[in-house]
Amino acid sequence: MKVGLLGKKIGMTQIFGEDGAYVPVTVIEAGPCTVLTVSDAKVRMGFGSKKEKNVPNPQLGLYKKLGQKPSAFVKEIPFDAKDKASVGQQITVDIFKEKDFVDITGTSIGKGFQGAVKRHHFKGGPGGHGSMFHRAPGGIGSTAGGRGCRKNVPRGKRFPGHMGNARKTLQSLQIVKVLKDKNILLVKGAVPGCRNGYLEIKSAKKK
Repeated sequence: MKVGLLGKKIGMTQIFGEDGAYVPVTVIEAGPCTVLTVSDAKVRMGFGSKKEKNVPNPQLGLYKKLGQKPSAFVKEIPFDAKDKASVGQQITVDIFKEKDFVDITGTSIGKGFQGAVKRHHFKGGPGGHGSMFHRAPGGIGSTAGGRGCRKNVPRGKRFPGHMGNARKTLQSLQIVKVLKDKNILLVKGAVPGCRNGYLEIKSAKKK
């Protein structure tokens, strides 16, 4: 069954499993989320809150109609349980349980303009004096002519450029623990984004 929730990344820590093994986990504040609209296969929900002065009037009218405060983060989430989700309802972390697998989507940390060595893991050139190579990207085309010649650099060539600040999804992450009273999920491994970054948590497609 497809279910999902919105949340916020709190940070990372470590716990020990039942067998005593060390497990790195990401702490996520998941929900409660307010259902704003319900369609056939998706539920539009909001998480968090923000000031009314920062919300456009058309959206503000929707929140006033529902009797809810404006949400800081709004997304559509695939949701099979249409009969169980109604407009104005609060969806909490109860929809997940331990050992469930989830896909988590967030915005990766922005790193600004970076060179080819950091952005694409190029090896770089010799570090000695006079090499004139060091961290340069190297040749960008072929001298033989055709599509690869210097006057026609092939598409997809890896160059220096903007790195990070992109929408990323990590699939099939396992939920290690659910703290229902605190609306907290502990998910094994790392998830995209920085601390306090918003996340979409959906039931895994491949598990």
